[in-house]
Amino acid sequence: MKILIIGSGSVGIGLGASLLSQKTEVSFLARKNTASEMKKNGIKRVGLFEHYSFSPDEFKVYESYDELPDEEFDFIIVSSKTTANRNIAEMLNSYRNILKDDFTILIVQNGFGNDEEYLKYFKTNQVYCARIITGFTRPEPNISEVTVYTEPMLLGSLQNEDISHLQPIADKITASGIKCELSEEVDKYLWAKMLYNCALNPLGTILDVTYGKLTENQYSIEVMDNIIDELFNVINASPYTTLWDNADDYKKVFYGKLVPDTYNHYSSMHQDIKRKIKTEIDTLNGKVIDLGEKYGVDVKTNKIIYDLIKAIESDFSD
Repeated sequence: MKILIIGSGSVGIGLGASLLSQKTEVSFLARKNTASEMKKNGIKRVGLFEHYSFSPDEFKVYESYDELPDEEFDFIIVSSKTTANRNIAEMLNSYRNILKDDFTILIVQNGFGNDEEYLKYFKTNQVYCARIITGFTRPEPNISEVTVYTEPMLLGSLQNEDISHLQPIADKITASGIKCELSEEVDKYLWAKMLYNCALNPLGTILDVTYGKLTENQYSIEVMDNIIDELFNVINASPYTTLWDNADDYKKVFYGKLVPDTYNHYSSMHQDIKRKIKTEIDTLNGKVIDLGEKYGVDVKTNKIIYDLIKAIESDFSD
């Protein structure tokens, strides 16, 4: 099994180290500065669970698609920001020569509908998605720190395709210390993550506070309640489903367990804004807005939150 990881940030390096720990051949496609650091000092996975460290001669790092070898990769793991999906899908289509005949693209990102850009070029049995709510940060360019763990990583298909061939990937990640499973209902879990991320990430970013702090203020609670209510209205108006029958049932879990378990966590969106990088708001609350328009659902709170994040990042470079 030969794996190419596109997106060598905290998640990409964390998963890469996990797979390397199980004697898997892993290559990374990284930006110049990150690639230079990885080539010089290797990579590490630290934080929760077992720590791993790999020297530069234990994996390969590439800086462009032109450098990638022909007919090399069984799996492409996309762990970039969702803002890069259109470009990555186009590039993979242009560089099909790097893919083996029975390749699989596995998308490991925030948001919902991230497979849509890839399905413009690839078949439904070639594109799969993961739900990951493990928290990763990158204290240094070549180091991934596991900061939060609440539930297993889930691998599946949004197109009702067979997922059995994903089992070796799941087994290797589990063996590395981060539990990973297959799910025939990954769509429900992705919507569960959408509920969590859409309520917490942008508001925590705007107010510059941790997830837990958002639950200590009646005004931020009201905003989160409205976001959650609107998401359930969208889900109910659409073909989608999630793990809870209604918003009130979800809020009991959200305030009673999910937020307390990640009380001190800052979102990746918060980190992006601090680094003046454009965020993934379009595949989070932006996706809710799109679906609200499609199904005639009022999502005004999501729109306000979306507009505020867009205003903050409007002067950032692409």
